[in-house]
Amino acid sequence: MKPVRTLAEALGEDVLVLDGGLSNQLEAQGCDLSDALWSARLLADGPEQIEAAHAAYVRAGARVLITSGYQATFEGFARRGVGRDEAARLLTRSVELARAAAGGVREEVWVAASVGPYGAMLADGSEYRGRYGLSVRALTEFHRPRIEVLAAAEPDVLALETVPDADEAEALLRAAEGCGVPVWLSYTVEGGRTRAGQDLAEAFAVAAGNDLVVAVGVNCCDPAEAGPAAELAVGVTGKPAAVYPNSGERWDARARGWRGDVAFDPARAAGWAASGARLIGGCCRVGPSTITTLASTLTATLASTLTATPADDPDRPTGASD
Repeated sequence: MKPVRTLAEALGEDVLVLDGGLSNQLEAQGCDLSDALWSARLLADGPEQIEAAHAAYVRAGARVLITSGYQATFEGFARRGVGRDEAARLLTRSVELARAAAGGVREEVWVAASVGPYGAMLADGSEYRGRYGLSVRALTEFHRPRIEVLAAAEPDVLALETVPDADEAEALLRAAEGCGVPVWLSYTVEGGRTRAGQDLAEAFAVAAGNDLVVAVGVNCCDPAEAGPAAELAVGVTGKPAAVYPNSGERWDARARGWRGDVAFDPARAAGWAASGARLIGGCCRVGPSTITTLASTLTATLASTLTATPADDPDRPTGASD
């Protein structure tokens, strides 16, 4: 169902469950994602697979769907011989497919148009390093055309996600000015700092005081980073936090496979909410079954908290932890 409330209104009232990794669900459906365009290739070659993947997360309990446009850029499509008009149509389709998948339930489901970093277009892992050697102005010029097309498709929010450094965050926010659609800003982090090694508090501060930004947080990181980052994001910006970490496994680029153990525990979600997270889900290798457990955990925890909250204490925040 298309939402009645804006996302900002909903975040003032509820904790919303995000979806999980779109790519792992597409692979589970038998899709080949070895192309440099990754899941964005399917916007042209298999849109029904993308809609099915979104629908799997809706059934799992996700109430915010992140589109398949993370690696969809004019430059990336051009390398495949896709012209600008067709690329714009495919970007628009990414929003339409998520909206279609959301239409099958009575609950409100919000659509977040994914805007990945410059490094995602390079398809060489640069989004986990940042510092591309480009100025903020050059990055702004890169991101603006895609943001304009996505905003015209009328998503509920733009997800400026997996951002590796504060300079690109500044560029993304500049590119989104005047687009008419709210945004959330989400860094990818390691060791409590941006992937470019910057102080995380200073990175979050880029979004402070910006009325376009409805949430700030982290994604595509180790689950252990989520809680501290959420608390810091809220403290620096005064905005709700978004957290959607990976499974905890790490991608081995040389072997082209995942290594390590799964560390994503849905039981942590209650703690993330207590730290100020209002958008909670998963990223790479977090699938629908985990999102189902996460949604159930949050529902039970928040219901219990509300029951335990004294009626005569109106200042006690919903979802606070005892």
